[in-house]
Amino acid sequence: MSKNPLIGITLDLEITKSYSKFPWYALRENYCSSITYFGGIPIPLVYDNKSLNAILEIIDGLVITGGAFDISPTYYSEKNKYHNTKTKFTRTEFEIKSCKLALKKNIPILGICGGEQLINIVYGGSLYQDIKKDIKTKIEHEQKNPRDQVSHTVKLNTKSKLYKIIKKKTIKVNSAHHQSIKEPGKGLTVNAIAPDGVIEGIEDQSKAFCIGVQWHPEFLIKENDNQIFKSFIQTAKKRGKP
Repeated sequence: MSKNPLIGITLDLEITKSYSKFPWYALRENYCSSITYFGGIPIPLVYDNKSLNAILEIIDGLVITGGAFDISPTYYSEKNKYHNTKTKFTRTEFEIKSCKLALKKNIPILGICGGEQLINIVYGGSLYQDIKKDIKTKIEHEQKNPRDQVSHTVKLNTKSKLYKIIKKKTIKVNSAHHQSIKEPGKGLTVNAIAPDGVIEGIEDQSKAFCIGVQWHPEFLIKENDNQIFKSFIQTAKKRGKP
């Protein structure tokens, strides 16, 4: 019998004195429960760069999570244009190294929200620093209704791997971001777009599984969210066969 795949999940790092007076790691529970629901074993990854290669020898898949912060514009050769940019260099550096090494080893990768944006940066792409300031849109990409509800539609690229997984041309998603992909990185295919033109998903079709989505499928609101995680875990399981 094949083993349940081990799925590495990137963590957030906080210094706010709430959970602890000292720096603490954070991870929303449903990032883990969505993995276990489809047969994976979640493994939170601490920022241990020295052991990163050994860690990626063990895991069968990698989830790069989102968070309430921004990737510094310096990573795509731009200056910070707005005062509301909040960066976390330690986390970004760890996730970039994790993503690059996972790609090299062809480990399945699922990037969620900020994780999708990070994949794009790794491939040499760029970001809109603030959607409301950079794009004319009536869509609330930081939705006002609860995150476990959908808020707008997304159109899928029918030639994409994501479409083959979901098998629908249009889906409804939740939305919790103020930045988005500007120029897709070299080698990436846009697989989902919002009605206002905002890029909602990317993928590297040359990899077993390298998909980034701007929404949060870990809430498992719609069947399309389930299908994303199911396909990701199944791909990781094939890689992890003894």
